[in-house]
Amino acid sequence: MSLKVDEKLDIASILTDLEHYHPRRKGWTWRKSAKSEQVGQFIYRQVTEPLKNSCPLPAAKYFGNIDPQPDCVITTEIASGRFEDDIRRMRMAAWHGADHIMVIRTAGQSHFDGLIEGTPEGVGGVPITRKQLRATRKALDLIEDEVGRPINFHSYVSGVAGPEVAVLLSEEGVNGAHQDPQYNVLYRNVNMYRSFVDAAVAKKILAAGGMAQIDGAHNANATAREAWKVMPELMVQHAINCQYSVMVGMPKDKICLSTVPPTAPPAPCVSLDLPYAVALRQLFEGFRFRAQMNTKYMESCTREVTVTHVLNTLLSRLTSADIQSTITPDEGRNVPWHYNNIHGVNTAKQALLGLDNIKELVSLRLDGELGSKVRDLKERACLFMEEIISAGGYFAAVSQGFFVDSGMYPERNGDGIARQMNGGVGVGTIVPRDDDYMAPVCNHFGYNALPKGIDKACDPIAGCTSCKPDKIVWIDELDPEDNVHRRLAECEQERKQGLLRPEVQWQGDGIVCMTMFLPAAERIAEFAAKNIAERMGFEDVEVIHKQVMHPAEGTLVEVKGKLPFAIDPRELVIPEAAQTFSEDTIREYVAEHKFKIVAATVGEDEHSVGLREILDIKHGGIERFGIECHYLGTSVPVEKLADAAIELGAQAILASTVISHADIHRINMRRLHQYCREKGIRDKLVVVCGGTQVTNEIAVEEGLDAGFGRGTKGIHVASLLVKRYKELGWN
Repeated sequence: MSLKVDEKLDIASILTDLEHYHPRRKGWTWRKSAKSEQVGQFIYRQVTEPLKNSCPLPAAKYFGNIDPQPDCVITTEIASGRFEDDIRRMRMAAWHGADHIMVIRTAGQSHFDGLIEGTPEGVGGVPITRKQLRATRKALDLIEDEVGRPINFHSYVSGVAGPEVAVLLSEEGVNGAHQDPQYNVLYRNVNMYRSFVDAAVAKKILAAGGMAQIDGAHNANATAREAWKVMPELMVQHAINCQYSVMVGMPKDKICLSTVPPTAPPAPCVSLDLPYAVALRQLFEGFRFRAQMNTKYMESCTREVTVTHVLNTLLSRLTSADIQSTITPDEGRNVPWHYNNIHGVNTAKQALLGLDNIKELVSLRLDGELGSKVRDLKERACLFMEEIISAGGYFAAVSQGFFVDSGMYPERNGDGIARQMNGGVGVGTIVPRDDDYMAPVCNHFGYNALPKGIDKACDPIAGCTSCKPDKIVWIDELDPEDNVHRRLAECEQERKQGLLRPEVQWQGDGIVCMTMFLPAAERIAEFAAKNIAERMGFEDVEVIHKQVMHPAEGTLVEVKGKLPFAIDPRELVIPEAAQTFSEDTIREYVAEHKFKIVAATVGEDEHSVGLREILDIKHGGIERFGIECHYLGTSVPVEKLADAAIELGAQAILASTVISHADIHRINMRRLHQYCREKGIRDKLVVVCGGTQVTNEIAVEEGLDAGFGRGTKGIHVASLLVKRYKELGWN
């Protein structure tokens, strides 16, 4: 089975024979960085192998459509709650350069924090299915082939089901996971002893499967009231999880610190965040770094989030990042718009490429203010660790509220999270092993009494599921109502008919968003926008963003809603795409057949910018192909334009008409055509018109050769001229 570039991913084929499918590879894969790589006309220092198939950045068309890939792994987090829709989004993300796909499954196993009745020593199962994981890994195996790069699949190992989830993820080829016992203790109130015992088992399993581990220390500055004051504590949390992971047996190059800049503009973020980034990398040399945005400061303005994202990526390039995590620009809206996953990936890729080799061009002044701040943070972190030891250790420190206190250590505000050693979820559920305890499984943590003559724990059962995947018991989805087959059946008819609906979260959900400016105060604008969308036929309308432009003058509002209809592509009238020649082809033809054009904005129209962009060499206009252009200006009568073409011996007329009230754009095109006929030159000239309301269909209806609307570039017009000249056989 393989994917075809021009065909949609077939979910049914992914689900076929899934019970017999096993991942073809396990373990985490890093990108292989090249010291120096030429891509197109440029030399890069921080890139890796190109993709076999990809979607370049929009501006790539000016540079030969190159798509260099940065050297660090790029993350996108996809969490629609329906794995069949996640898979499609993963394919799109991979084409844009994502190779670390983080997924929170439907049941949210990272938050599974209760014990199932009758299993006081552990959890007999977890409310997620192999089917979800296996279908995703199977699809990613195919997507890897399509883009030509390994893709890391990632989930979460936390809550009191940590060891069970770790086994499941390892068996199903998940390549990385969040695992940090402190996350359970501080944010889920899991009993601290239970959390660390579970973590030891889970980490051992992750290590055996070659999986990468990302910690959860960044949650402290996402939670603390004044996040920039918990930087010393963050270092301590990183240290505890890193060292615990090493003691369990995880290799350092698979232990990743989840680093999050503590601030965002309007705070002076680089001045605060850069010293922290440098201090971390000095203290934790040899470990890996996963750089992520701080969601604490994300509001619903996607522009603001994107700017912060770029500033965060600057820190990655000034220091280092092995994994560049991305956040969708709409995270502050809690709306998982799938195209904003792509925007997040492209923002990271664009910034990383733009900052390529920056450390060779600039240097960090560690002998000045930066160095002093770095040293101060490290000293505070070391003192914090010393106080933890003197207080009786980590558990005692947690019980005294040392953590997530929004005072810059050694200051304390008394607002830290306090948990008790004899409390929390799963308290009293740790059972000591008997002296002859023996578990017939590999990748075991702790005491395991193997009988004499047995070197491998699973030999007595002829291999455990880690060694022999065929022993894994297949369990399909358990919910008779909410399962992939029922969900696919709901839209089966529309899929078979090829009907189209807009979509954001799930296939065919019909959701669209619309932005409008209303000259009213915020509260009035919000409800007016909602009413406007409802009158336009939107259903389930919500305001997802509002931004005051001025308290009295107006508000920008964005709404989302659902459209209650589908489009049948077979009923669409789609004009044939215009032929575009290569730049070299146009230049060669123009050089051989010298010709000139006259151009003007006609009628009473004073708009000139659009036409100048089509003409001027500065804007990539047709002058750059060697076409001789005579620009007559604005508000030029159509008669003057045609007369000038006769006088100059031009082969083409380019007219621009932006104003369209009372159909004046149509009237001007018709007059131009008729006047050229009266002068007897219509069949000797190519006559073209352009404007924001002009279409090719309108222009042809009014007698012209072609029309161009929004988005037109000089190469489009030049290609049309060459095509018409060839058709007419002119010399």
